[in-house]
Amino acid sequence: MKSLFIVISVLTVIFIIFQSFISMGTNNTEKQPYTVLKTDGEMEIRLYPSVTMATIQSTAKNYRELSGNGFRKIAGYIFGNNASGEKIAMTTPVHMDFQESGSSMAFVMPAGYDESNLPKPNDPAVKIKKTDVEHAAALRFGGFATDETISRNMKKLEELLNQKGIKTKGHFRYLGYNPPYQLVGRRNEIIVSIEWNE
Repeated sequence: MKSLFIVISVLTVIFIIFQSFISMGTNNTEKQPYTVLKTDGEMEIRLYPSVTMATIQSTAKNYRELSGNGFRKIAGYIFGNNASGEKIAMTTPVHMDFQESGSSMAFVMPAGYDESNLPKPNDPAVKIKKTDVEHAAALRFGGFATDETISRNMKKLEELLNQKGIKTKGHFRYLGYNPPYQLVGRRNEIIVSIEWNE
């Protein structure tokens, strides 16, 4: 019995240390820049500057369908499946847009990269594009994302925006910040473009 307790204690310590290192690594990963213009309860109004993204389109209709295959395609590009075999640093968050007519996933390219100096993808499904400057409303939630938690928080953000009389533009999107093996300190967000004049 004592041996079992010691084994469990050692495994618990190893797990805590492992998760701490993962959290530290995630915190040190380059994040897409934005400026918080206003905080209103749980909601933030943000200004996103233009960035360059690697993106794919998919027939997936939800998070569960898109997260696996879509991630592999774009991850392949940054891990060297490109014309020069160049490895590109991972950034956060991963952008996902789910629609019945089709979905998309995008990785933000690190600062210093743009369409002129990024290697050409070997996979024709991977496209490089530059985003427009965007005002967006964002709502953060923790834990592991599922189709249910994403849908619930999309509705919550929509209700908050309706209460404030803020008009949206385009689709509500999901942003994921953590690798799947990070169990604690997870960050997820729902964002949507808005009309903002303040």
